[in-house]
Amino acid sequence: MPSDSYLAWLALGLTPGLGARLAGKLLREFGSPEAIFAASLTALEACHISAEAAQAIRSQQPLRLAEKELARVRELGCKLLTWDDPAYPRRLREIYDPPPVLYLRGNAELLGGHSISIVGSRKPSPYGVQMAEKLGRDLAARGLVIVSGMARGIDASAHRGALDALKQSGRGSTVGVLGTGIDVVYPKENKKIHEEIAQHGCLISEFPMGSFAAPQNFPVRNRIIAGMALGVVVVEGAQYSGSLITARLAMEFGREVYGVPGNVTHAGSFGPNQLIKQGAKLVTGWEDVVEELPTDIRAELFPAQSVSTEERATLMEAMFSPEEKTLYGLLSADAARHVDELVELSGLSSSEVLASLFELEMRGAIRQMPGKHFVKSLL
Repeated sequence: MPSDSYLAWLALGLTPGLGARLAGKLLREFGSPEAIFAASLTALEACHISAEAAQAIRSQQPLRLAEKELARVRELGCKLLTWDDPAYPRRLREIYDPPPVLYLRGNAELLGGHSISIVGSRKPSPYGVQMAEKLGRDLAARGLVIVSGMARGIDASAHRGALDALKQSGRGSTVGVLGTGIDVVYPKENKKIHEEIAQHGCLISEFPMGSFAAPQNFPVRNRIIAGMALGVVVVEGAQYSGSLITARLAMEFGREVYGVPGNVTHAGSFGPNQLIKQGAKLVTGWEDVVEELPTDIRAELFPAQSVSTEERATLMEAMFSPEEKTLYGLLSADAARHVDELVELSGLSSSEVLASLFELEMRGAIRQMPGKHFVKSLL
């Protein structure tokens, strides 16, 4: 058997009839890709894989193909990440069918960062393009890695926004997940952004070198987009769009799902609007995305010691609803106000005031004193 450690891993992806799910099943059963290719036909068939896949493994033909594949990988200067590599994306490794091998161009360290996926229509409205670029730029500038699928439309806009953040502030990164081989640019109009991401971000693919843009590749790719991120933001997408597939996968994986609301008379707004109706977080800016992140990750992205009290207050206030901002502005740290006084001064209803005060208190922005009096917390 060839000695290079990557050959057996690559051979799994080149075995006909053996997708990521079955490859994972074999890896868990035999412990390593080398052990799979050393197994008997009886042992392979006992794992309930197809006869075609079992016979291909026994023939060793995938290993011979892998030698040629590895030569092409090295010629292009790509990297390979396998399940047992510490740089393999941790969250992606947790899904039920992670790719055994990822082809990579660019900065592998980005795959270990906290990421948000932004997806949507290939034929977006001008509003959709602006929102995707703005979210990509604003979230990247605050330390989140922007993940998308390198398609035309919303995907390209999200990547472009993240790259703009890098140019403007020196802080910004993005990962493009391809539905083709790592050496294939698709669509051709994205050639420039493809090269920019390879240079300043990271491109990944699970498909062998030279794989063309087959329609069946993209739903498969979508599980990577959903699996490696903390959450998925859907900007625009029709009723049966791929972005909704990605959102459903995100739900299955226990990730956050966000929707950017759109014109209800526009077919392209169906996807995010429907997701919002079903409980997805409504997003109008980066603050809405950050607000839903786990507390420890928010603390890591916005460490308290790195900003002043005023800056922290500004950041917190940016996440408030209009009602919460009104009430927060009426409070101070050294003089308590009664809830009835807040109702009178704010012009809000009692129920709005109580609900908003509860949210502010849960965030640690205010404290409740005895007798339903409230003050700002000292940040």
